[in-house]
Amino acid sequence: MFRFITGGESHGPSLSAIVEGLPANLPIDLDEVNQHLKRRQGGYGRGARQQIETDKVEILSGIRFGRAMGGPITLLVRNRDWENWTDRMSITPVETETAPITQPRPGHADFPGMLKYNSNDLRPMLERSSARNTAVLVATAGICRQLLSQLGIEIVSHVVMIGNVWANFPDVVDYRDIAKRAETSPVRCADPIAEQGIIAAIDVCMQEGTRDTLGGVFEVIALGCPPGLGSFVHWDKKLDGRLAAAVMSIQAIKGVEVGLGFGVAQIPGSKVHDELFFGAAEGFTRGTNNAGGIEGGMTNGEPVVVRAAMKPISTLPTPLATVDMKTKQAVKAHFERSDVCAVPAAAIVGEAMVVLTLTQAVLEKFGGDSLEELKRNYDGYMAVVQERGFKRTAS
Repeated sequence: MFRFITGGESHGPSLSAIVEGLPANLPIDLDEVNQHLKRRQGGYGRGARQQIETDKVEILSGIRFGRAMGGPITLLVRNRDWENWTDRMSITPVETETAPITQPRPGHADFPGMLKYNSNDLRPMLERSSARNTAVLVATAGICRQLLSQLGIEIVSHVVMIGNVWANFPDVVDYRDIAKRAETSPVRCADPIAEQGIIAAIDVCMQEGTRDTLGGVFEVIALGCPPGLGSFVHWDKKLDGRLAAAVMSIQAIKGVEVGLGFGVAQIPGSKVHDELFFGAAEGFTRGTNNAGGIEGGMTNGEPVVVRAAMKPISTLPTPLATVDMKTKQAVKAHFERSDVCAVPAAAIVGEAMVVLTLTQAVLEKFGGDSLEELKRNYDGYMAVVQERGFKRTAS
């Protein structure tokens, strides 16, 4: 069974994860993992924290000579900023504790967290709920990507909108080309015209007097998924539901769509459902992919397309009105250094959550204690679906 758990705080010594269930003999390239960590730290509109941290993964267990051994893999990402927080985040008791922060930020975990955990200080909520913790999720996914790639599955992303500036694409898209162009964009947007508008919108929010934060929409695409991942037999087996939960779990994400998403409610069924065709050379094909590669909770062989809406970051340079949890007086919310816009980085975290969800689904479907056994199971299944007319194409 594939599972993972993470630990750590934003300003603690490190972030960590334990990953269990990956097959033995899986080759692991740590440089590739570190490249994804670097991607997460990029993007126009990020704050000062990104100049402090240079994230790199350390492996404490589970890998020998560059290959998984079959047991739990322990990952560590150190927080370089920890040296500036050793007193405020001391693990052992200190003689004089830092004064508690009691001005919760609207939109953050502060207020409900202080009530839930009976805390007089929002620092514990801030630390664990911080998006800084997504670094170790990206590291974990960096390991799992290397399993998916063994089966020809690739996950890419791009930004669709920031600050109500929308990217435009042709009706027939080449996702690999879009992803390639997004990698060269400071806002991860493949449309150069929209890119300039997005940068201008972020610049406005960076200016004194108009300082604010911006949200947006990003899209994650999984290419090369075989048909049949997930299942319709139980509510918690449906892959679209699992993907939605995983992506929604990312900090500041408030909406998730698969394929056409909410657009299916606006047009008749004849315009929604993806008609199925068959040709001797190409096998089964679709005229459209409005379902986003998932029907009945299962992949159907088309690209899996997931979109997420990210709200503006709730730590605002110009703080909003709140109530002091100690005095009950009206005050301004606590301000901790923050980003103006983190949508480009969130797209990389979105990739990670899709990777982790698909890894679980792949291992459920094909199993195997070793990579060789997993690939035999996969090849056997693919031989059967290919006999029935399914032919994998370059998505």
